This record gives sequence, C-alpha cells and structure tokens, in this order.
Amino acid sequence: MTKKAKIGWLYLIAAIFVAVALFLVVNKNNYLFFALPLVLGILLLYIFSLDKVMMLISFLVPLSVVLEEFEQLAVSLPAEPMLAGVLILFIAKLLYDGRYDRSIARHPVSIVIYCMFIWMIVSTITSEMPVVSIKFIVARLWFIVPSFFLCALLFKKPKNIDWFIWLYIASLSIVIVYTTINHAKNGFDGDSAHWVMTPFYNDHTAYGAALAIYLIYAITYALLPGIKTSRRLLILGAVCLLSLAMILSSCRAAWVSLAAALAVLVCVLLKIKFRWILTTLLILVGIFFTFRHQIIDTLEHNNQDASGDIIENIQSITNISTDASNLERINRWQSAFRLFAERPVFGWGPGTYQFVYAPYQMSKEKTIISTNAGDGGNAHSEYIGPLAEQGVMGTILMLTFVITVVYTGLKAYRQAKNKKAKIMALGATLAFFSYFVHGFLNNFLDTDKLAVPVWSCAALIVVMDLYYSKQDEFLEITE
Repeated sequence: MTKKAKIGWLYLIAAIFVAVALFLVVNKNNYLFFALPLVLGILLLYIFSLDKVMMLISFLVPLSVVLEEFEQLAVSLPAEPMLAGVLILFIAKLLYDGRYDRSIARHPVSIVIYCMFIWMIVSTITSEMPVVSIKFIVARLWFIVPSFFLCALLFKKPKNIDWFIWLYIASLSIVIVYTTINHAKNGFDGDSAHWVMTPFYNDHTAYGAALAIYLIYAITYALLPGIKTSRRLLILGAVCLLSLAMILSSCRAAWVSLAAALAVLVCVLLKIKFRWILTTLLILVGIFFTFRHQIIDTLEHNNQDASGDIIENIQSITNISTDASNLERINRWQSAFRLFAERPVFGWGPGTYQFVYAPYQMSKEKTIISTNAGDGGNAHSEYIGPLAEQGVMGTILMLTFVITVVYTGLKAYRQAKNKKAKIMALGATLAFFSYFVHGFLNNFLDTDKLAVPVWSCAALIVVMDLYYSKQDEFLEITE
C-alpha cells in the first residue's frame, strides 16, 4: 500500500469514528464510544509494550477508586482489571516462550513466595468458604505476578526503576493536594483526617502507609550522587510535600513505621550485624509476651485519645483504655486468636476472616465501632490475619518472607560496589521494612494501593542483590 493510500485510509477511519460517535451522542446520549481510541491504545500496549503498561498502572494505582456500583465486588478501577490483564498476558507469554530469568526464579525470596502460594492452596482445600479463598488467591496472583515477577525483569533497566517509583509519587502528589484541600476546608480537624483522602484511599491508615514508603524513596533519591541541581530541587520538593502529608495524615502507625525504619538505619550505619538486630527483636517480642499482663496494666492508665494535636496523637498510640481505634484492633486480634485456637493447623481459609470472626467477639471487648454482623473488615495485622486464615504456617511464611527480603536488602547494601546501588538497596529495604512494621497494626496487601508498592519493592531488592550490587557502576543489566 502506498503512502498516499495509507493516509487516505486513516482519514476514512477517522471520519467513520467521528460520525458514529456523533450519532451516539445525539441520538443515544452515549459518550462511551469516545473512549474507544484510549482502549485500543492500551490494548496495543499490552501486546507490544508490557513495560509501559506497568508504568501506567503505577501512575493509576493512587488514583484508582471503587465505584459505587461495583462496591460488592470491591474492585479498584482501573488498576485491578489492568493488573489482571497483565497477569493473563504474562502467563500466556511464559507458557509460549517457556523462558524466565532463572536467577530471579530461583532466588530465596521467590522460593518463599512459591511456598506461600502452595500453603494458600492447601488451606483453601480445608477452607470454611472455598469460593472466597479461591477469589483471594486469584487476587493475590494479579498483585504478585505483575508487581514482583514482571517488575523484577523491568528493573534490570535503571530508568524503569526511576519511572515506576516516580510515576506513583506523581499521582500520589495529586492525591495529597486533593486531600490537603479537603482537610483545609474542614479546618484541619482531627476527625476529618480519617476520611479526607477518600475515594482514592479508603482511610488515613492506608494513605499513611503509602506516604511512609514513598517518603523513604524520595529521601533515597535526594541522597543519590550525580543528580542535576534542578532535579534535586524537585526531589526535595517531593520530600517536603510527602512530609507535610505524613504529618497531616494523623496516621500513628505510619509514624511508628518511620521511627522503626530510622532505628534500622542507625543500626546499619553503626554496622550492627543483621543477626543481632533480629535477635534483639525476638527478645523484645519474648519479653512482651512474658510480661504482657503487666505491660497492658500499665498501658491502661493512658487515657489520651487521638486528636488533631501531634503530641496528643503520639501519646494516644499506647492508649488501650479509651481509644476506640486501638481497642477495636485488640477486639479483632482476640477474635483472630480464638479462630486460630479452633483451627491451628490449616486455619479457616484465605480471605475468610471478615466473614467468620463475628461470633468470636466478646461483648466486653467490643467498641463503639464494632459490628455484631462482623462486617467491619479484616484482622488489622499482616501477621495475625494469616494466623486465623491459614494456621500457624501462614504466619511463619509471612515472617519468613519479611526476614528474607530484609536480609537480602541489607546484604545487597553491604556488598554493593557502587554508591548509587548501595543507597538504592538500603532505601528500598527501609521502605519495605516500614510497611511491615505498619503491618503489625494494619493489613493492606489485599489492596492495589499497597500491594503494588510492597511487592515491587521486594522485586527491586531482589534485582539489587542479583545484579546491581555486583557492578562497578549502576548500569543496565545485559545477558
């Protein structure tokens, strides 16, 4: 076909499209046809450039919402359907080509992930609600396969790392501006801090967890060598914006997670070995369980509720006598422990906690935000939730995953031959660690808002360990 003929066909197709679109608008009051070019463009990206699809997903995740007509499905649009599409295409290509990076596939972090899925399948067989558990596994697949296994391949190009992280920060910045304006309209009231980020984040805890991760990333980039002054000023602007949003979020768990990440940073800079850090943490956990009754008695004397005042908010973190949020967490945890006691080996099935915990609440532990129907959500812990749903092995595997990723990140930091890889490995490790400290008090890995950042963070740490830490310069990986 000649060039003139191609141009002619292009004009003809464009004219037909405009004519059909105008007909639908005038006669049917339907504007959806105008979205066709966008849909076709995204489909072409899926076929020819899956890396750009992941970049687009990274940008769209903070802006995705659950529409009212889809509330029962609880699907975040458009991010989750796009992730599901990536999952299908990635598996199809894998089956067709039969090839994947063996180093990534055989990495200890990947092996732990395989074990987590195997155990989910086993606990689904004995699940109280098998259909719910199957849906949970499918959803977890479309989070992990694109965000970990595909991102691990994409991150072998340094530019992809930068684009993936900063596209999320760019759209998160839009959410921050929207949230801050809403907050200002309500006089920066402490209560409004809990909901002003809706519909983009369901509450301030998920919002705060995302802010903590990307604040650490932004600070990491600010410390990288060889960045132009103009770009460094933009990065510092992002650090200031994220810091302001973190303060205004009133998310106490996020503040604790940042403090914990800072403590790990101090330990790393002082060159304290990982095994001593882990041993200390295990001893502290042992002390807590040994003297938990005395500790709880002491904490019950704290009557400071959460408020708009930062100091009072910090003081309220340990209030388990009057703070409804803290008390409700204890109610959920106690219910989870009772569920675990009844089924300690296989649990009640992945994703089932929110449907089965109601009868296991005790009246004396209920709060003003508890529901008799037990439809208030999950167990509020990335560790206690799996304990109820997948038995003791579920929690062991989650802890193993966290420890393995953190160990891998610190190893990559120590072994890195170039400064940029060293800083990036440490920044990614601290960002990952911050979420799983937050994970003691909340769990969001079943949402795109945090699943994409957390699993992609693990992918970045794996790639740092396998490739970038072994290079003299931070260059593209070639095989």
